Amino acid sequence: MKNVNTSFVVFSTLLALGTGLAHAAPDWSKVPKRDVHVFSPGVTPIEWLMNKSEHSGRAGLGKGESCVGCHEEKGALSLDFKRLASKELEPVGAPKTMSFPVGVQASYDKENLYIRLTFKAPVDASAKADKEDKAPLHEVKAAIMLAGPKVAQGAQIGCWATCHSDVRSMPGADPKKKKYVANANVAEGNYFDYFQWKSGEAGVGSTQLDGHVAGERVNKGGQALVKAEGENNSGVYTVTFTRKLSGGEADLALAEGQVIPFGVAIHADKTVHRFHHVSLGYTLGLGASADIKAVK
Repeated sequence: MKNVNTSFVVFSTLLALGTGLAHAAPDWSKVPKRDVHVFSPGVTPIEWLMNKSEHSGRAGLGKGESCVGCHEEKGALSLDFKRLASKELEPVGAPKTMSFPVGVQASYDKENLYIRLTFKAPVDASAKADKEDKAPLHEVKAAIMLAGPKVAQGAQIGCWATCHSDVRSMPGADPKKKKYVANANVAEGNYFDYFQWKSGEAGVGSTQLDGHVAGERVNKGGQALVKAEGENNSGVYTVTFTRKLSGGEADLALAEGQVIPFGVAIHADKTVHRFHHVSLGYTLGLGASADIKAVK
């Protein structure tokens, strides 16, 4: 009996190890990387975006063009950064670093999606002091937003669908009003699924959240995020998300062959609310052609 039990234990251990290896994080050295440039958007909510007198690209959006199609050239952003940094579009004060690249890699297996972000975080923000929930100051926060299939123009405008002129930290807005999606409906897919890694202060006390944005931003309730890990190597951050392909009610269900609109947001130098650097709207394909192709 002793030999039988020992054999069983050994077999069970090997089985467990095999299962773990089957769903281990990918070898990132073999996963393609694409730089996505994030930038400080100032007070340019969706209402500004859709105002032709303010934003000449409004006509293109009406024709089905995307923000990326107009503003990305040879891997870099073509934006009027001088205007974005002006008092007109950033009355509080713009950061000195208006844009920086974020390396994005993605992979998946039969259970999980893995996303890795690599970036050098700037430390020159004008608006600082992250005091959300009286938590330790977060030197850096990194988030991914996935657009539901019914978000209006989700593939064109990305997370701008959640950014409105009446949300907190916008000029004259309600300081308690959080970002939202117009006519949101989680059951019908008109919402954003998002997850975030928070560094804590000096790398101590890092946390993660798994939430969504529908009628308002909800920072809890998600069941798909397995873990979010980050490290800081001389100012260069590497943040890795492991997310189940399926989760709870507000966790967007993912599957091989699917293409999902997504965006990246980085809060650097202890900033909070709208004082972040954001990407335009890109697409993520699970084994499918997209701006970022997750490899199996």
